[in-house]
Amino acid sequence: MPIQDLNPTRRLPLMTYGLIGINVLVFLWEMSLSEAQLQQAFVDLAAVPANITAAPFSLETFLDVVRSMFFHGGYEHIFGNMLYLWLFGDNIEDRLGWILYLVFYFVCGFAATATQVIIDPNSTIPMVGASGAIAGVLGGYLLMFPGVRVRGLVFLGSFGRIAELPAVIVLGFWFVLQLFNGIASLGAEAATGGVAFFAHIGGFVAGLVLIFIFMQIMPQPPAQERTNLLYQRAGR
Repeated sequence: MPIQDLNPTRRLPLMTYGLIGINVLVFLWEMSLSEAQLQQAFVDLAAVPANITAAPFSLETFLDVVRSMFFHGGYEHIFGNMLYLWLFGDNIEDRLGWILYLVFYFVCGFAATATQVIIDPNSTIPMVGASGAIAGVLGGYLLMFPGVRVRGLVFLGSFGRIAELPAVIVLGFWFVLQLFNGIASLGAEAATGGVAFFAHIGGFVAGLVLIFIFMQIMPQPPAQERTNLLYQRAGR
């Protein structure tokens, strides 16, 4: 579990903090509802694949997808998403600027939703969570900062230790895990809600593609040189 990336920023990531703040506020509102009210809110306000399939380009579909990016299904869900956004979103915002970063975030979220809908177009289970958009942030981070060291907890049975690994390994492993779980979920009967693995995959790939295009338009220094500059800025 990552707990710190050794990747300093040049300025305060206000948009990343703002996204985290909105997600937390929406979650607090969710917690004020009864279980029945919450489930109804998800059905009425979140993205439901069957509804999107029926009206893919309607205003209601657009709003449903946006709202879905700020709903979460529980404490573990929001904690994991906000942890990854806090760790990796600031550097993407630092490089893109807050306007382009916000566009990037939502485009990845829409791509994530579209991928899951393509895989399961008739599902009536609401899709909730910022995971797809944040997966895009992870994909972009992997491409921009593959050699940056990520510090995290590595669990070995009931024991854990702190270790540092390159971002390409940490985030590459995360993507492979999503891909494996997504393929394993194909054909499974989904009577109840679960993890939308293909939304994660779609968001991650969208992040890779968008950042690749950005790096072609605005050429970047070699990866090792970028890493050295970052660590020099941090006084390491």
